[in-house]
Amino acid sequence: MEHDDYPRPINSGSGPFEEEQSGGDVALEDGRPKPKEPRRFAVLLHNDDYTTMEFVIQVLRKFFRKTQEEALEITMKVHHEGRGLAGIYTSDIAETKVAQVEEYSRSNGFPLRASAEPV
Repeated sequence: MEHDDYPRPINSGSGPFEEEQSGGDVALEDGRPKPKEPRRFAVLLHNDDYTTMEFVIQVLRKFFRKTQEEALEITMKVHHEGRGLAGIYTSDIAETKVAQVEEYSRSNGFPLRASAEPV
């Protein structure tokens, strides 16, 4: 069997597609739009006169996986500044976190409010 009887590799340098495969004038990646990063939302907890600091810390640990120290720091920010950043997420996750926090708060007798704002 001769060499010519074996199939040629795709990029052998011969054939009708030589210019496209060898990087001629065709640029497949150029001109394609790059996918955009999903919009991010800040989930905020809001101060009120009834929700205890201990409960806010519990919420931050349970739903936002904060350490005790992180949760305390955010809780103090909520207490002193009126609101505190619990986390930044994509739209769907942020909406879910807000709903979870508010449902959990109501079921425990607290009016703690959460919101999601675009970053």
